Amino acid sequence: MHPMLNTAVKAARRAGAMINRASLDLDRLQISRKGPRNYVTEVDRAAEEAIVDVLQTAYPDHGFLGEESGEQPGEHKPGRRAEYQWIIDPIDGTTNFIHGYLHYAVSIALMRDGVPVHAVVFDPNRNELFTASRGGGAFLNDRRIRVSGRIGLSEALLGERIGRSSGDEALRAPFQPMLSSCGAVRRAGSSVLDLAYVAAGRLDGFCGFQLKPWDLAAGGLLVLEAGGLVADFQGEQTWFDTGNVLAASPKVFTRMLASLPD
Repeated sequence: MHPMLNTAVKAARRAGAMINRASLDLDRLQISRKGPRNYVTEVDRAAEEAIVDVLQTAYPDHGFLGEESGEQPGEHKPGRRAEYQWIIDPIDGTTNFIHGYLHYAVSIALMRDGVPVHAVVFDPNRNELFTASRGGGAFLNDRRIRVSGRIGLSEALLGERIGRSSGDEALRAPFQPMLSSCGAVRRAGSSVLDLAYVAAGRLDGFCGFQLKPWDLAAGGLLVLEAGGLVADFQGEQTWFDTGNVLAASPKVFTRMLASLPD
């Protein structure tokens, strides 16, 4: 395992231990809102601080982008962007976490000049560690993983994160042919785990709308290194910038993309 990836695993496991301890007494959590249906807890902040501490100690010249703390430059020359930047989501699935619904994960990705090179997704409830390095494949607990071999969309199990309120009906309309023609759809509340599950073949595909960098960086690399395809809704490579993403095994991906309007 690459030293940088190994350090990220150490950071993810430290955060996971903190999250597991806090999950034993959820009634004591301090919870605040960042927006509609968007929560943050003291554990999110503490876990992110722990991750940054581990990574920053090892790599003080690296930059950071965290869901809770925002962007932090590394100790490099003023006026220059850091070559390396860590993108962190301490708990992807905070709403699940505060309800005791055991489906959330720690996500850490390392970008080099804007390209993801290492990824860690850690599910502390199942002790499942997903890792990937660019050009080195994707793994679950040291076992190599691949996307599913599913061919048809009608048998495919898809994950999705698209607007869900009553005011989002028009937004969801372009995706209805895809969602209604697949085998089944799951909205589990953690985009990071959805993408990891695509990489592991547990989901055949995933569709997300206006996601954030910390939702996509680690999971996107996992899917690519597991033999899958990742693109935006036009099949182009703007998904990381726009947050609009399709990720799937190759044949299911082709059918997902074909089901969307031009």
